[in-house]
Amino acid sequence: MTTDARLDAQGLRPAGAVHWNLIVPQLVEHAVRRCEGQLAEMGPLATVTAPHTGRSPDDKFVVRRAETEGDIDWGTVNRPMEPAHFDALLSDVQAYLGARDELFVQDLYCGANPAYRLAVRYVSPSAWHMAFVRNMFIRPELAELASFEPNFTVLHAPEMQADPARHGTRTGTFIVLDLARRMILIGGTRYAGELKKAMFTVMNYYLPQQDVLSMHCSANIGPAGDTALFFGLSGTGKTTLSADPQRSLIGDDEHGWAHDGVFNFEGGCYAKAINLAAESEPDIYRTTQMFGTILENVVLDQETRRPRFADSSVTENTRVSYPLHYMPNFVPSGRGGHPKNILFLAADSFGVLPPLARLSREQAMYYFISGYTAKLAGTERGVKEPTATFSACFGAVFLVWHPARYAEMLGRLIDDHGCRVWLVNTGWSGGPFGVGKRMGIAHTRSMVRAILDGALDRTATREDPVFGLAVPTSVPDVPAAVLDPRATWPDPAAYDAQAHKLAGMFRANFAKFSPMAESIQAAGPKG
Repeated sequence: MTTDARLDAQGLRPAGAVHWNLIVPQLVEHAVRRCEGQLAEMGPLATVTAPHTGRSPDDKFVVRRAETEGDIDWGTVNRPMEPAHFDALLSDVQAYLGARDELFVQDLYCGANPAYRLAVRYVSPSAWHMAFVRNMFIRPELAELASFEPNFTVLHAPEMQADPARHGTRTGTFIVLDLARRMILIGGTRYAGELKKAMFTVMNYYLPQQDVLSMHCSANIGPAGDTALFFGLSGTGKTTLSADPQRSLIGDDEHGWAHDGVFNFEGGCYAKAINLAAESEPDIYRTTQMFGTILENVVLDQETRRPRFADSSVTENTRVSYPLHYMPNFVPSGRGGHPKNILFLAADSFGVLPPLARLSREQAMYYFISGYTAKLAGTERGVKEPTATFSACFGAVFLVWHPARYAEMLGRLIDDHGCRVWLVNTGWSGGPFGVGKRMGIAHTRSMVRAILDGALDRTATREDPVFGLAVPTSVPDVPAAVLDPRATWPDPAAYDAQAHKLAGMFRANFAKFSPMAESIQAAGPKG
């Protein structure tokens, strides 16, 4: 029996065929042959990941090693795993992968800036998952592959179940990061988002050591070269709002901010697809009619193979994965200059935050540390309806260092480059979730357009009495009443009660980060 010596560094002795760096059409062919998915109308590959249709954050671990132990903000986000447990799990994953009849390998870059990127080798028995990572990360040129040397490895065993007694896991599902040994093990889940978010967590560890801020945000650039950042958790509108036909897309989810500007970590997009429609999101919708796109947990009409985007019977967290060049306006380099505008997106399920506000420097720090939004249905297992949550830096579940380190870096960058910072509520208006309605996408787009084209630079503002935020009194193409959340509620007293309730939640959450500068603490809600 012969094995592929090129996988020796990963500790693998494969018994079956090894498919190296296949392009997406080849991977799709293998996926269909192996019954991993089915082709939809117009050619996308449709896959189902049930029972895991979202991330499993409670099953993510970081290996406790002397080289990195003092760096990690240990707790419910970064759960420790002892080296002996990891070594046992690694050995079992290697044996499992080695016994598969086929393995698929992808060598890819994470990070568009060559000075900071990681060269990542993914190994999996699943062809469609390797099509996913090939969509999502940066594909080396063919000439580069001959000399490609990975400095990070991801071993993926989606059908393998861990043994909690032997491996120190919580369940059969595992997402384990060994930062010292530059390795990730993922298994017990077919949800593809784990493959990309685990690498984002890795970048959140390494980049701050190089004085580069890692960010959970989308980014685009205007005709005048002005870069904008859109921070927010999944479902708050990062992908939708950054996909602007009048601007070029740098990336939709994960970026770094270095001394020479912003750069994307990825080479693709992973957009939410629930209720996707050509009228509201034409560019994203168009990708769902293109070969090479992956529809994850999107229900198909079995007679026509047409996607049923309104069907949430598998999950609310339906997804579409496609390479960046499927978008009509994208930045081939994946890089942009220092941002002129920074937008914090919050899907407020209480329906009380103003839809738009300009933040002072101190307020920017406060709301970045707070990272308020509603956790939307399906994004994580067990989340059935929007739930108020605070996620530091708009991505607490992906942070490795203490959140204060990222916030301090953002504050310095805002000071150095004179960025304007805005809070945009993409959540509910006229009442809380279940009573009010989600903010109209057309109005939100008009607000964002006014921010980016400078229309609000000289617009008068009023101070929100509860949150102390500077709210513009007028925005082109947006009714004035929409800008005052209290005026949209049929019962103003009910609004007041909800607003004060949320203000109290902000203060209680922020207390976890004390001591902070008094000026930042004072920038929070007033009510």
